[in-house]
Amino acid sequence: MDVRDQLRSGLRGALVAAGVDPVPAELGLERPANPEHGDWSSNVALATAKAAGRNPRELGQQLVEHLRADPPPHVSSVDLAGPGFVNFHLHDSWLHEVLRDIVDQGTAGFAVSSRGAGSSVNLEYVSANPTGPLHAGHARWAAYGDSLARLFTRCGYAVQREFYVNDRGVQTQLFGASLAARAAGEEPPEDGYHGEYVSEWAKEMPAEADPVAWGLERAHADQVEVMRSMNVEFDHWASEKRLVASGAMESVLAALRRTGHAFDADGATWLRTTEFGDDKDRVLVKSDGEPTYFLPDIAYHHEKYERGDLVVDILGADHHGYVTRMSAAMQALGHPAGSYEVLIGQNVTLVRDGQEVRLSRRAGNIVLARDLVELAGGDVARLTFLLQSIDTTQTIDLDVLVAESSENPVYYVQYANARVHSLARRAGEQGRARRPLVDVDLSLLTHPREVALARSLSELPDVVERAMEHRAPHQVTMWARECAAALHGFWHDCPILRDDIDEPLRQARMWLVEATRIGLGVGLGLLGVSAPESM
Repeated sequence: MDVRDQLRSGLRGALVAAGVDPVPAELGLERPANPEHGDWSSNVALATAKAAGRNPRELGQQLVEHLRADPPPHVSSVDLAGPGFVNFHLHDSWLHEVLRDIVDQGTAGFAVSSRGAGSSVNLEYVSANPTGPLHAGHARWAAYGDSLARLFTRCGYAVQREFYVNDRGVQTQLFGASLAARAAGEEPPEDGYHGEYVSEWAKEMPAEADPVAWGLERAHADQVEVMRSMNVEFDHWASEKRLVASGAMESVLAALRRTGHAFDADGATWLRTTEFGDDKDRVLVKSDGEPTYFLPDIAYHHEKYERGDLVVDILGADHHGYVTRMSAAMQALGHPAGSYEVLIGQNVTLVRDGQEVRLSRRAGNIVLARDLVELAGGDVARLTFLLQSIDTTQTIDLDVLVAESSENPVYYVQYANARVHSLARRAGEQGRARRPLVDVDLSLLTHPREVALARSLSELPDVVERAMEHRAPHQVTMWARECAAALHGFWHDCPILRDDIDEPLRQARMWLVEATRIGLGVGLGLLGVSAPESM
């Protein structure tokens, strides 16, 4: 049984003894920010006092006294803090149980949640126009979106990863015209595409090719290649051209008219988005009969619900105004409020020697994702993008990015994983095999470094659920760095293969390292980067 279940069972017994009726179905437990306040803390006295007609602190004191008299397993002491928080201090034995659970579950089962069982998510990310290479911002959103998809999957959701190909409209024609001009040795149209990549691709284009069709295919292939180098894949590629040709726009417009949410005024067709919180109604079809970009987008998002109960978009910083109107459109089509979600991503600045740099002139004034991957490698580029929240502007120091030192957080975490694997190799060379875990005394793991490492591993299941709930893969990165730091500290202060180490302690430490291998493997897998066995 999870130690939290044991603590909740003890709290329920204490509430019954204190005369609280009914006992809440959900009893909250959190890890205190300050370790001095215990291993787990509950606000149950505060949450139930009003309904029970009791003073929170007096109720809390009753709960504490009952729990002291009949403590749950692993509890060393219970105290009351603040206006009524019940704090549990645990023996290290609970961490030893955690280690056994980790080993039993392995990488396939450890830190797996059933939070999203029976639910599905359609997650769209990157969705760059197919008119050129991906820039560094796209790469950041790719890393973020793919890791968020992994978190949803780990928490039991069925996930559909989606890329919207905007292969229709003026920009695609301008892109084709720019390729044709460069192929003929001419300048692109003034409002066309002038990056050096256009000249490079024009040299590859067969003379008989349709510049628009060939160009879109070439840009798409380039984008796919770069994302694969960062371990990013998609389940579904949605084409705007195919969507429009299917009649989806007309179908959606008809549905909106039937419900009365679409109306005609001033020669145009409008959507009553103000009924759902928008600041003004939005045009669907202009007075010249041409649809605005909003109508095909509505049709596309309506279709997404065939592939997910929850529809999530990851969009650039210039899309803030888009959120309310699309949410309104989805509600107008009958989708539940809250079933459409937008996460806004910010761009990336790169510096070297304290100065902002441009990695390439091939794409005019943008930093290409390909150049970043070629400079640092897919793993390093990806994990670097996951160091902080997607809604913050990120500045990346290229000198740190390529350094193989503890200053480089990517190297630091992967080096920890390599150390774990090196132990197994060295132990094998010395003929020191791990005994079956059932025969090993984990209670010998009492050194502060051992306890700190086991405690870090115990936190990963909560980190996974929290990172999914808050759409924050960088929280897994933070955990991986903290776990790596705990491993490096343990490695320094707790020798394992040295001849003067007692065999029972050696065996316990070897299993702690094995649990760490599993934990780091799960964490790095969620982040989408490799777990190297040597460096």
